[in-house]
Amino acid sequence: MPFTSDQLLRAYRTMKTIRVFEERLHDEIKTGEIGGFTHLYAGQEAVAVGICEQLTVEDKIVSTHRGHGHCIAKGCDVKGMMKEIYGRVGGLCKGRAGSMHIADLAVGMLGANGIVGGGAPQAVGAALAAKIDRKGRVGIAFSGDGACNQGTTFEAMNLAVVTKAPAIFVFENNHYSEHTGDAYAVGTAKDIASRAEGFGMRAWRADGCDFFSTYENFADLLDYVRAGHGPAAIELDTERYFGHFEGDPQRYRGKGELDRIRAERDCLTAFRDRVRAEQWLGDAEMDAIDAEVIALIDAAVTEARADAEPDPAHVADDVYAEYC
Repeated sequence: MPFTSDQLLRAYRTMKTIRVFEERLHDEIKTGEIGGFTHLYAGQEAVAVGICEQLTVEDKIVSTHRGHGHCIAKGCDVKGMMKEIYGRVGGLCKGRAGSMHIADLAVGMLGANGIVGGGAPQAVGAALAAKIDRKGRVGIAFSGDGACNQGTTFEAMNLAVVTKAPAIFVFENNHYSEHTGDAYAVGTAKDIASRAEGFGMRAWRADGCDFFSTYENFADLLDYVRAGHGPAAIELDTERYFGHFEGDPQRYRGKGELDRIRAERDCLTAFRDRVRAEQWLGDAEMDAIDAEVIALIDAAVTEARADAEPDPAHVADDVYAEYC
């Protein structure tokens, strides 16, 4: 078996945690207790977990507006995240970041980002710092198919190649840039990876609805970058199960499209089918994890609701860094 049982159980637990976290938020947002926009990651769990399972705490990632999955996969505290999304003082960012700007520097999560394409330059900055440190660390920019059209992303890829920075550009192609299909919006015949190749870096392609495809391809890419060959990119073909944002009616979807992708492209179902067929894990082990995850998310919501809201007297705290 290419993975230990503990590795597989951890990967399943993290993917399941992301799924239940997002599905619970989908319900909780309807109560009106959560402010601001929320963009759910459900359906794309295999990407975040397949990648972050191979990173160290010292490796830095920058996320997107659809960042909950990346946060959980990188090791952010689930209860602290839920409090943050509820705008509570016990949140990871003291209730000031909300859904789209969660960060936890202690685990190498430099922050989610509400600006499409805004994370790529930050990740290159982290990669340049890693190059200077010479400790084999990397900087990773998670982006969607929409960000592949942004000038910030182009400039970041070019700078990474020019400086030979250990930067990794992860493109999660869920086929919709907000409400616009990639067939219309992406001029390279749906092949985002070829754009990265055009800047002079190597690019990988994998099935982002398959944990094992994501993991194995990213393992090759990560070895390449850590060896000092410069930046690289990977395009993951994946799906999102909810709208671009919560409340999106998704009228741009084809009839029966969501039912089809949930039935045919569910990374959790695919994972369970594979490990069962290979006799690596049994249903009882995964069912037990399911129950534990549901209990964890229940507790996270309960504690978030009970936590205090930030004191307005501290609204100006932490706005500026003091260097002396």
